[in-house]
Amino acid sequence: MDWAKVRADFPSLHSQNGRKAVIYFDNACQTLRPRQVIEAVIRYYQEFPACSGRSMHRMAAEVTREVDQAREKVAKFLNAGRKEEIIFTRNTTEGVNLLAASINWKPGDVILVTDKEHNSNLIPWQMVARRRGVILRVIRTRNDNTFNWDAFEQAFRDGPVKLVAMGYTSNLDGVTLPAADIIKHAHRQGALVFLDAAQTVPHQRVNVRALDVDFLAFSGHKMLGPSGTGVLYGKYRLLEQLEPFLVGGDTVSTSTFDSCQFLPPPEKFEAGLQDYAGIMGLAAAVQYLSQIGFDAIEKQERTLNEYLTNMLSEIPGLKIIGPADPRLRGGIISFYIEGIDHHRIALMLDQMANIAVRSGQHCVHSWFNSRGVAGSVRASVYFYNTLEEAQQFVDALNKIRKVL
Repeated sequence: MDWAKVRADFPSLHSQNGRKAVIYFDNACQTLRPRQVIEAVIRYYQEFPACSGRSMHRMAAEVTREVDQAREKVAKFLNAGRKEEIIFTRNTTEGVNLLAASINWKPGDVILVTDKEHNSNLIPWQMVARRRGVILRVIRTRNDNTFNWDAFEQAFRDGPVKLVAMGYTSNLDGVTLPAADIIKHAHRQGALVFLDAAQTVPHQRVNVRALDVDFLAFSGHKMLGPSGTGVLYGKYRLLEQLEPFLVGGDTVSTSTFDSCQFLPPPEKFEAGLQDYAGIMGLAAAVQYLSQIGFDAIEKQERTLNEYLTNMLSEIPGLKIIGPADPRLRGGIISFYIEGIDHHRIALMLDQMANIAVRSGQHCVHSWFNSRGVAGSVRASVYFYNTLEEAQQFVDALNKIRKVL
C-alpha cells in the first residue's frame, strides 16, 4: 500500500495557513476525513439540497436515490441480509438509546454488560433498569482487561438473561471481544446480543450474518465519515417487533386525530428530516475503507502499536492499560505515568510537538473509578499514521518525562 498517496487524500494531515502539520493520534475519538467524503457532503448542498421521499420534483428524487444507494452500500459493507436492516442515526449513542427505548421490557429482565463499557453503552441500560425494573449485571474483566469467560457463563447460571450488550472493541484499551463465541453462548441461553461496534467497524471487517449478531451500532465520525452520522443494524424480524423511539414525520404512512399507521423498518425509526449530506458522506467513507481494505488497515495499526508498545515500555513509571501484547489492543495505546498528571502530558505533547492525543477517562468513568485510576493518555492510531510519526511521539514523550 502506498501510504504517502493515501495520506494525500487527507487535508488535515498537511500544513495549512502556515501552521505545522499535526500528528493526529486521537483517532478513537474521531478520525480525519478524506477529500472524497468532504466532496460527497459538498455535492449534496451544491447539486440537490432537497428532501428525500417527500417531494416529487427531480432534486428530491435524486436525494431519495442517493440515500437508498447509501443504505445498500452500508448493508453490503456489513454483509447484512437486506438494506432495510440499516437504520441511519446520528451516532452510536443514538443507536443504543433507540434500542433501549424500543425493546418490550418486563420487570426482572436481565441485561449483561462488561465493566469497560463506554458511557453510551452503560447509561442507557442504567436508565432502563431504573425506569422499567430491569436488572443490570456487570461482568468484571480479568486483571489484564481481557474478557472473563468464567464470569460471563456464571451470569447465565444466575438466571435468565434478556440482552447481552457489550462493546465489541474497547475504546479504553483496544481489546476486541471474542464476539462470535459470546453470541453463540448467549443464543443458546435464549438471550439477544447487541454490540457497540464504534471502535470495531472502522478497523476490521465486520460480517453481521457470520457473527449472527442481533443488533449492532457504530458511528460515522470514527470511520472517516461526517459527524452526526451513524448506523443501527438489526435483524429485520427483530426490528419489526420493536416500538419506534422517535416518532413524527416520515415514520407513518397515514394518521388520524387519534391513531397512526407506522411504516415498516427502517422508516419507522428515522423520524424527521435526515442528514442527507451526512448519509452521502458516510457512503463515501464506506467506499473508501473498502478500497483500502481491512487487511492493510489491520497490518498498519499492528505495526504502529507494536513499535509504540516496545518504546513506551522503556519509559520509567509508564503503565500501559490492558494486555501487554499489542496485538490484542488494536490501534489503541492507553497509558499513564505514575506521579504525572495525564492532562499535563497531553497538553505538552500538543504544545511541544503538535501531537494530538486524548487524556482523561475516555467516557469509561466506571472502569477508572472502580480501580482508583485518575485517568490516562490515549494515543490511538489509524492507517494513515506513519512510523515516523510514532517515532516523533516517543521522542516528545521522552523529553516530557525528563522535565516532569
